[in-house]
Amino acid sequence: MPWKSLFSLSVLQSTTVFILATKKRDSLGDPLPPSPSALQLCTHRGTTYKHPVLRISHKAPQCSMQGISKKLENVPWLFGSPKFIVQNKFPRDVVVRSELTAAGSAEDGYLLPELKVESKVRGACFYVVTAFSAIFLFVLMMVGHPLVLLFDRYRRKFHHFIAKVWATLTVAPFFKIEFEGMENLPPPDTPAVYVSNHQSFLDIYTLLTLGRSFKFISKTGIFLFPIIGWAMFFLGVIPLKRMDSRSQLDCLKRCMDLIKKGASVFFFPEGTRSKDGKLGTFKDECPCKNVSVKGAFSVAAKTNTPLVPITLIGTGQIMPAGKEGIVNVGSVKVVIHKTIFGKESDVLCKEARKAIESVLTQS
Repeated sequence: MPWKSLFSLSVLQSTTVFILATKKRDSLGDPLPPSPSALQLCTHRGTTYKHPVLRISHKAPQCSMQGISKKLENVPWLFGSPKFIVQNKFPRDVVVRSELTAAGSAEDGYLLPELKVESKVRGACFYVVTAFSAIFLFVLMMVGHPLVLLFDRYRRKFHHFIAKVWATLTVAPFFKIEFEGMENLPPPDTPAVYVSNHQSFLDIYTLLTLGRSFKFISKTGIFLFPIIGWAMFFLGVIPLKRMDSRSQLDCLKRCMDLIKKGASVFFFPEGTRSKDGKLGTFKDECPCKNVSVKGAFSVAAKTNTPLVPITLIGTGQIMPAGKEGIVNVGSVKVVIHKTIFGKESDVLCKEARKAIESVLTQS
């Protein structure tokens, strides 16, 4: 039909005007309002954006400018479907994103200052300190291990005391830790399930300074690391093979067995480190079968063990997830919330999340 060809030509001209206007705006650094005809193309669910950014795919990087390909097969919706334009509807593979909504999104991570040489130097010094102190203290662990197995096989308080000294010596030159709610911690000999948000590699160091003999859960590959992996074995850290249902089941059984024998266990319910500092989804809130993270509240409910929620603040800003080679200047705050007793696993999950998130939103 001739009218369809004319309509398609006018739409392509409007698209070209929009692309050129956006490119000119980016090159000059001064916002350049697009033409009225271009604004007709810049709608998403009935909303017209003043300074849009057109992305061909929802998987494209945020705030990226990807021009429309000259090959017409990449934009087949421009031909034979004028109703999309009239109804202000677009297919899924065309995403229009406002520059205002793109700024400061959760996927962008922490708003950190520009990476400086000082942060890299501090990072190198951090690992030098932790390595040298670990070598010396590991010797003490190795010498005392036979006695620990003989008199304190499950809690291993001697090893955890050495781990506390190691963590304190490592972090002391680089950042200060402030504790709040220490009175909420159960007595050292009382078994409990501890849960916390997870922001950084520094979370482990910070939690070891609490002086409680809880057992972390760790990937089996880390046990192969010299010194650190061997020390984890002495501490009784629970190994886990991800995506292995048998390993997950063994992990859950071992956690409950340790609690029955007087030890405590520690879980990160998010299952991974947060890159933006916000509290991620607890795996107990999802219909997943990953026992390593889903078992945190189930273990507490089935063993009738007190649950202790903990909020960590600041570790992700000092050493962000994925940037373990740097140590920024900052401080860390640890908030221990009131213990939660004897409830169903889903109730424990909701109450623990509420307690942890209440402090994060205020920081």
